[in-house]
Amino acid sequence: MRSIVAITAGLSEPSSTRLLADQIVDAVRAEVSARGETVDVRFVELRDIAGELARAMTTGAIPTPELDEIKQAVSAADGIVAVTPVFTASYSGLFKMFFDVLDTDALNGMPVLIGASAGTARHSLVLDHAMRPLFTYLRATVMPTGVFAATEDFGGAEGAGLGGRIRRAAAELAGQVVAEPAAVEGFGPSTGDTAPRRRTGTSPAESFTAFDQLLKGHSGSLEP
Repeated sequence: MRSIVAITAGLSEPSSTRLLADQIVDAVRAEVSARGETVDVRFVELRDIAGELARAMTTGAIPTPELDEIKQAVSAADGIVAVTPVFTASYSGLFKMFFDVLDTDALNGMPVLIGASAGTARHSLVLDHAMRPLFTYLRATVMPTGVFAATEDFGGAEGAGLGGRIRRAAAELAGQVVAEPAAVEGFGPSTGDTAPRRRTGTSPAESFTAFDQLLKGHSGSLEP
C-alpha cells in the first residue's frame, strides 16, 4: 500500500482548487493501480487548519495534536500532490504558511506533483516561477509536468487539454511512488536488502564541519 497526501489551499467550498486536486488524485490512483499497487490518499484542506497555522507562525507555539499529526503524515507519505489557487501571480499565503511550519527535512527527496488554479491563463507561469523553486528549496523531487487550470479549462473543448496534462503528471508521480531502488552492482544495498526506496532525513548541513572547529588550534600564522 502506497500513501499520498493531497494538500489543497482553496478558500471556498466548493473550490476550483479542490476540483483540480480531485482530478489529479483520480488520475494518480489509476496510474498506481496500473502498476499493480494500491494507494491510500489523504486530503488536507488547509482552510480547515488556517487558525492553527497562523498561531504556529505568529507565536511559535507547539503545534496542536491535529497539526502535528498532519505534519507526520506528510513526512511519512510516498508522494505529495500540492495544489494552490493563485493570488497576485503566486501561491496563496495559506499555502506558503503550511510549508513554512513543516520540519526542515520533511520533504527531502519527496516526489511532489504541483498544481495551481486561477481565473485566467495569464497566471500559468506560477508553476515554474513560484511553486517549483519553493519545492526545490525544500529538496523535494518535483515532477517535470505541473498542472495549471484556468477557469476555461474546466469542461468544454479545453478540458481535453487539461485531462492530458493531468494524466501525464499523474504517470510521472506514480512512477516515482512505486519505483524500486536501483543500484549499480557492488555499490547498492547488501544482498537480501529489499526495502523500498525511502528518503533520508539527514540534512546536507549535518555533513559540514562547523567553522569554529575548522579554526580550532589554528594560530592564524602562515609560518610552518
